[in-house]
Amino acid sequence: MQFQWYPGHMMKAKRQMQEDLKLIDLIIELVDARIPGASRNPDIDALGKQKSRLILMNKADLADEKKTESWKRYFMDKGYSAVCLDARSKSGMKKIQNAILEACKEKIERNRRRGILNRPVRAMVVGIPNVGKSTFINTYAGKACAKTGNRPGVTKGRQWIRLNKNTELLDTPGILWPKFEDPKAGLYLALIGSIRDEILNLNEMALSLLTFCKEAYPGALLERYDIEEEAEASGLLSQIARKRNCVKKGEELDFDRVSTLILDDFRSGRLGRFTLETPEDGGWHERG
Repeated sequence: MQFQWYPGHMMKAKRQMQEDLKLIDLIIELVDARIPGASRNPDIDALGKQKSRLILMNKADLADEKKTESWKRYFMDKGYSAVCLDARSKSGMKKIQNAILEACKEKIERNRRRGILNRPVRAMVVGIPNVGKSTFINTYAGKACAKTGNRPGVTKGRQWIRLNKNTELLDTPGILWPKFEDPKAGLYLALIGSIRDEILNLNEMALSLLTFCKEAYPGALLERYDIEEEAEASGLLSQIARKRNCVKKGEELDFDRVSTLILDDFRSGRLGRFTLETPEDGGWHERG
C-alpha cells in the first residue's frame, strides 16, 4: 500500500516555517503518543537544529502507558524536553508551562544578564495534520484561539497567540513530508487519521490493524467484538462484519462499512489503549 500525499499548501507552509524560525525561541512539537516516531516530521529536525525543543506526546490517554513512558525516556535521552498529555484536558497544562520555561532557561538567563527582563518566550507549535495542535492551543489558552477539527488540514495559516506574560505561541499548519521511506510510517499515519481516508484503501488498513491487534494485544478483539482470534485477518474482518450486522442486501458482507467501524474504534480508543511502535522498532523516526 503506497502513501504519497504532499499538497501544494504544505510546501508553502514549510517555506513559511523557515521564515518564522527567525522569530522564535522554542519549537513545541506535538506527536501522537500511539506513533511517537512515525508522527514526527524530519523536516522539523532539519529546520530547527539551533532551537530549544519540547515534544508533547498528545493523545496519551489512547496509548499504551508503559510504551508511552518508554518513548518519553527515548526523547529525553536525545536532549529534548518531553511531556505526555491529553490536549483536551486542562489538568496537565501547568506542567507544560514549567516545561517551556525549563527548555528555554538558558535563553532566559542570557536575556537577564543583558538586562532584558520579562520578555515572553516565543514558541512555534508544529506537528503533522490531525495530531491535536489546535486543541492543545485552545486548552492551554483557555479559549478558542485556533480552529479545530477531526480531519487533517484544518489550520490554514499562521497566527500568534498571547497566552500570558511569559509565553506567546505561533500556530502553524500541519505539514507532512513528501515521501514515506518506510511503508510502516505511512500506514501508521493513515491509521491515526493524518492522511485523508478518502484517498486510502480502508479495507487494507483494517486488515493491517487487525493483524497488529492479534499479535501485539491478544484478547482485545475478543473483548471488543466477541470473536475468535485464531483466524487470519480476512477471517477476523468477516467475523466482525457479521457480529456488527455490516451486511448489504442479499446477505453480502459490507467490508467498507466494517472497516470504517474498526478504524473508528481504534481512533477513539474503544478498541483499547494501543501503541503501534516502540523506540526499538527503528527506521523512520531516525530520519533527517
